[in-house]
Amino acid sequence: MTLMQKEIFEQPRALEECINFNRETLESLVKTLKEKNVSNVVVAARGTSDHAGIYGKYLIESLVGVPVGLSACSVVTLYGGKIDYKNMLVIGISQSGAAADVLAVLNQAKACGAVTVSVTNTLGSALAESADYHLYCDAGLESSVAATKTFGTQLYLMAHLACMWAGRQDLLEELKGVPALVQKVLDKNDEIARIAVRYRFMDECFILSRGINYPLALEATLKIQETNYVRAKAYPISDFHHGPFAMVSEGMPVFLYMSDGPAKADSMEMVKKLQGVGADLFVVSDDADLIKEGTLGFQIPDCKGSDMLAAFAFAAFAQLFACNLTSVKGRNPDAPRGLKKITVTK
Repeated sequence: MTLMQKEIFEQPRALEECINFNRETLESLVKTLKEKNVSNVVVAARGTSDHAGIYGKYLIESLVGVPVGLSACSVVTLYGGKIDYKNMLVIGISQSGAAADVLAVLNQAKACGAVTVSVTNTLGSALAESADYHLYCDAGLESSVAATKTFGTQLYLMAHLACMWAGRQDLLEELKGVPALVQKVLDKNDEIARIAVRYRFMDECFILSRGINYPLALEATLKIQETNYVRAKAYPISDFHHGPFAMVSEGMPVFLYMSDGPAKADSMEMVKKLQGVGADLFVVSDDADLIKEGTLGFQIPDCKGSDMLAAFAFAAFAQLFACNLTSVKGRNPDAPRGLKKITVTK
């Protein structure tokens, strides 16, 4: 068993421990946000952490009604930009807590009087120490280069923050079922391994989704890129309808991540277009009707129309698919060429 696979299978436990560790911090943070009447949010992150931040953006905007921007960290670190973060929440996300550019944004925000939050898997890291509030992933040591359980816990923390800030106790109750939901996907690893064999010769693909689950398409793409060296590209379905669709030829692998939620109708329209050009369409969904429209598919557990919940099942599938694909392609997912576990971007 590779380290990557081992760490993927540790996620249900990590998710439970993560929220138990952070519950009081989240309650205190939300109280502060309401007292200060915070009206804007900025997220600073890179790579996998950025994808968790985009997921948080969709949830906070949808549930709380507060706009969320994604920081261009180089404005601060390369161009010396002085940004007024007053009356904002600024969230810095980094698994290692060593991202120098994210730290620079957080420090500038703190100097402006913003509420600052760090999300890391490293207690005592620079980011953890610098922020007003630290949300600790508590995922345990992650040794494989590809982030898996740390990504899942980042999603979980962002979901809890959004739901608690919005006062949505009903959604918080639904989030309690996420560890079990993820476990159900992990229990189908043998099926996912068989799927991976079919794509052993794949050297390029597109991965599509929309809305809350668009960042899951981004993350699925990154996992295939970094572990299998496949030229993969993610798009929101709404953008793919335009210029990018011209790149699809007969037999081109296209993966569609879509739950039985608000974007289903748009998904079906895209499915018909892809069928029309003969794409090799793989559908990951909790909707059996949607899966039937694909060349092949994988059914995640029923998420009751919730894109927020489906994200966790999609993440588990994407991680297992990439990990199993390395086995048939003869790659080492724990030590991809040219990559290190910690990348310090300035």
